[in-house]
Amino acid sequence: MRAVVRQQFGGPGGMGRTLNGSYAEYTRVPVSNVVSVKSELAWEDLAAIPESYATAWTCLHPNLGLEAGQTLVIRGATSALGQAALNLATGAGARVIATTRNPERVAKLKAMGAEGVEIEGADLSQRIREQIPDGCDAVLELVGNSTLLDSLAMVRRGGRVCLAGFLGGLVPLASFNPLTQMPSGVQFSFFGSFMFGAPQFPLSDVPMQAIVDGVAAGRYKAKPARVFRLEEIQEAHRVIESNQANGKLVVRV
Repeated sequence: MRAVVRQQFGGPGGMGRTLNGSYAEYTRVPVSNVVSVKSELAWEDLAAIPESYATAWTCLHPNLGLEAGQTLVIRGATSALGQAALNLATGAGARVIATTRNPERVAKLKAMGAEGVEIEGADLSQRIREQIPDGCDAVLELVGNSTLLDSLAMVRRGGRVCLAGFLGGLVPLASFNPLTQMPSGVQFSFFGSFMFGAPQFPLSDVPMQAIVDGVAAGRYKAKPARVFRLEEIQEAHRVIESNQANGKLVVRV
C-alpha cells in the first residue's frame, strides 16, 4: 500500500508558496489534504497524479457538470492539467475539442482522444461557432484572463465555463462588465487546486483510488513528462519557465 500526499502547488496557501516543504524529504501537510490509495505504481508516477487529476475531476464534474455526449472545449490542453482533463472527459464519454499554441502538439492531443484540435487564436470562438452554431456545452479555460471573454462567447445558452489556469499570464482583464460581455444564461465559475482541503471542496469527494487504478490500467496517461534529481532543480525550473514542460515535472528528493 502506498500513501499519496496531496501537496498544494496551485495558488495562495499552497505548498512551496506560503507553506514550506515542497522540496523536503519529510514535511507536514494538513490532514484534510492526505488520501490513502493502494497502488504498485512507482513513486514518480504517483507524484504526477494528484494535483492535476483531482483538479481536473473537480472542474469537469462539480463545476462544469459534464455529461456523456456533451462537447467540451479545453483551452491549454497540452498542460499537465489539460491532459488530465482530456483523459477524464473522453473517459466519461464527452466529445473534446482541445486547443494548443503549438501545431507540433496536434498529433499528441488527437492520440489522447481529442475529437478536434484547434490552434489558439483571437478568433477561436468564431471557429467553434462555425462547427457548432448553437455553441459548445462547456469550456475548461486554462489560458486565463486573456481568452476568458472569448471562451464565454463560444458556449451555448445554459452552458458552463470554468476558469482553472493562467497559462497566458496573470494580467487582469482591462474591463469586465457581465451585463454586456457575458452571454445570458451561461454559468461561469473558478476553481484552483489551493481550494482542496476546505470544507467546500474536501479531497475525499475526488475518486482518487479509481483515478490511480485508471492510470495503472493505462486508461489515463499520467506519466510525468520528465523526472529530475534534486541536484537538477535549476534545470527543472528552467524547463518550466521556458514553457517546455509539456506535462508534469517531478523532482525526486
